[in-house]
Formats: sequence, structure tokens, C-alpha cells
Amino acid sequence: MQEAKDRLLLSAFRLFDLGVVALSFGFAMLLVGSEAQTVSLREFLSLKIKLGNFIIFAAMLVIWHLLFSLCGLYESKRLATLSSEIFEVLRASTLASMSVMLAASMVTIHVVTATFLPLFWGLSFVSMTSGRVMVRRSLARLRRHGRNLRYILILGTNERGVAFAHRIEEKPELGYRVLGFVDDEWVGMAGFLTSGFTLCCDLNGLSEFLRRNVVDEVAIYLPLRSFYEEAYRVAALCEQHGIVTRFDSDIFELRLAKPHTDNFDGDLQITVYTQSLEARSLLLKRVLDFVASLVLLLLLAPLLVAIGLLVKCTSPGPVFFCQERVGLNKRRFRIFKFRTMVLGAEKMMADLEALNELSGPVFKIKNDPRITPLGKFLRRTSMDELPQLLNVLRGEMSLVGPRPMAVRDFNGFSEDWQRRRFSVRPGITCLWQVNGRNSIPFQQWMQLDMEYIERWSLWLDLKILARTIPAVLKRTGAA
Repeated sequence: MQEAKDRLLLSAFRLFDLGVVALSFGFAMLLVGSEAQTVSLREFLSLKIKLGNFIIFAAMLVIWHLLFSLCGLYESKRLATLSSEIFEVLRASTLASMSVMLAASMVTIHVVTATFLPLFWGLSFVSMTSGRVMVRRSLARLRRHGRNLRYILILGTNERGVAFAHRIEEKPELGYRVLGFVDDEWVGMAGFLTSGFTLCCDLNGLSEFLRRNVVDEVAIYLPLRSFYEEAYRVAALCEQHGIVTRFDSDIFELRLAKPHTDNFDGDLQITVYTQSLEARSLLLKRVLDFVASLVLLLLLAPLLVAIGLLVKCTSPGPVFFCQERVGLNKRRFRIFKFRTMVLGAEKMMADLEALNELSGPVFKIKNDPRITPLGKFLRRTSMDELPQLLNVLRGEMSLVGPRPMAVRDFNGFSEDWQRRRFSVRPGITCLWQVNGRNSIPFQQWMQLDMEYIERWSLWLDLKILARTIPAVLKRTGAA
């Protein structure tokens, strides 16, 4: 019954979102028309809907619905935080606005102007967010007054089980109530009895307890290594009763890696990752990388051609410098840069090793004699890295990520924790790039890469991209 109510609520949200976005589109169009004094309210309401416009708008509604579903707006939010839900709405409304802009570039939509898009984005974001905030507050009020509750039983009286119970009690707005605990007598039972929670029964009495009490969920916090058979029996028993079973997925008690569930050929598996690997976010990151790199390559094409001609005319050798780099999960790929050094520069490196100014395995000389006069300018302005947009377009790199390492530098890594930086796709810019670049010691550079991996989100990528522009203009740490 509860699942049916949840599905009904999510279906209502689907209709609400489409209605809100459609109204936001209409209001934005009306406001833009009124500002330009081209369409009055009376004229707007009396407009005839043409078949072509109807088809375009219907297609937009379908696209918006798919984007909203992709952003996770229609999954159960009982356990989600308000900030995470607002961020999902922000991401969804932004993608909806981008889809309108894309549609306007493909077909003629006169109303889509520089004024219309922010209006449409703001109206849709505020409306969808307001609806969700009101629903969350209404549900929280109901749950605090004993409605829409789920009763949970916890197996295992250890510290993790008790901590889980405390987390539930600290958030009554989630609508969970702890019935109590189930466990056999053990050396830590005396400590548990002082926690204030109820011991409902021992493991042998669980079957009878489930028969006679309202139990929506059972959370298993038994040590799985020593209680596997018992946990298996409990899970099978809950399956028979149709009761939801939860269990602590941090089986190995790892410090950094976080557990996730994956569907592998129809089988659900628990996997542990050391970075955020939410499928939707990674897909959006790749889509943004592809679109942004393609647009930038088209816009910067005249500049790229001009730089290429200057490189060719000012020093002998090819326009591009191509070098094998280490990328995602140590895959090798060839990176593209404008050539900034004389021919044979790599062969001269062995003779210059004593002049290396950076710590660790990386190699950098501030006044490198191999750099051409034009190359020095290109490096200071970071324009030598513009061809890496091709690597982003091909999927070998991202706009934001740890800088791709040369094979020579990779072979010089001495600690395994540093190699975790290769668990994500390398990028054109990163935290190291916006925090001083070559002025940062190697160890701190690696720490910044670890910080990026652990904190990764699309919002963090956008902040790094925004900080990259002033960093490039100031030429911070550039060599």
C-alpha cells in the first residue's frame, strides 16, 4: 500500500513539473513580449496555436520529462536531504533551459532571447523547488504527528547498530520509528542495555516477533563474517513476510571507499568506489564536456588556425606536440598541444635533469632553454593547451580533472595512494591549476588531486572552471 502511495506521489510530481515548466515558458514569453511591447496579455491569450508550434512544444515536453527523470527527480526522497533535492532541481531546470536554447538554434523560436532564458530558468527552478519544499514540510509535519510512519527493527546490538538507531531518532521527519533490537546474549550486551533502546527478543524469537508485530523494515547489523548463516536466515524470513531488509554495506570497514549497488547482467552487486560515481552525474559531465569542447573548438577555430600558423612560421617543426600520457585507470593516449619547444626537446631532457625545479617525479624548469620565444608566450597564457579540447571531444580527457601525467613522470610515482588520481578521467584544468600550478610542491599537488576526487560534483567542476579564467589571466604559477 505504501509503495502504491509513493508511486502516486511521484506520478503527481511528474505532472506538476511538466505543468510548472510549461507555465514558466508561457509566463517568460509573456514577460519578454510585454517588455518589448510586442504582445499584450489580451493578444497573448488570443494567439492561435499552429500545428508546427504544437509539435515543437510537445517534443520539448517529452525532452524535459526525460531530462528530469535523468536527474533523479522521480525517485523516493524520504531519505534524501533537502539540499540534495534542490541541487537536483537546479540541475534539471538548467538542462531544461539549455534544451530550449538548443531547440531555438535548430528551429526558429523568436521569443527565445537573452532575456527569455534566465526568466524561464528562474521561474521553473523556483516553482519546482517551492513545490518540493511544501511537500517535504507537509510530510515532515505528518510524520512528527505519527502519520506516514515506517517501523524498523534492528538486528545486532553492537556500536554500529546503536549509532544507526540514534541517527533515526535524530530525524523524526523521515518517518522512521525504531521498534527495538534483536540479538543473542554476548559480551557487549551489558553496554547496550544502558543505551535506552529496547531488546525485543533474541534471534530464535525473531520469527514469532514478526508474526505478531507491525514491522516494515529489518536492518541487519550483525557481524557478517561470523553471523553469515544467521543473516541469511533472517533475510529469507523477511522475504517470506514481504518485509524490506537493510544491511550495513560497509563490510570491509574501508576508510575512503564508499559502497554502491550495481546491476551486472541482471545481478545486483555491492561495489566500493573511492570517488563519486553516480551514473547520472557522470553522464551529464560527459555530455557537458562533449558539447562545451565542440562549441569552443568551433568558436576558437580562427584563433587556433592563427596560432598554428605562428608556430609553423617562427620555428622549424610540426605545429602540434603529441605525447603519450597516462589517463583513466592508466590507459595510454596521445595528448595534443601546440608545440612550444625546439625540435628534439625530449632527447635533451636527460642533460637538464639537474636543473629540475620541482619536487617529486615531475620535471619543470622556469627558464627552460628548449622553449621557443612564441612558446614562452603560449605557455604563460595557457594557449598551448587549447588543442586538448580535441582530447576532451574524443573522451580521453575532461574539462576538469587531475592533469594527465607523462609516462616518465608516472613511472616515478613512489606511493600507491598517489596513483588514485588515475581513477578519474584527466582534465585540462584542476584544483592544482587554479591554486598556483608550478609553485605548488608535488606532495601538495597530489593532495589537491585527492581532494578533488573525494569532493567531486558537477558544482565543483563549475567552480573550478570559473576560477580557471582569472588564474589564466593572472598567469598564476605559469612557466
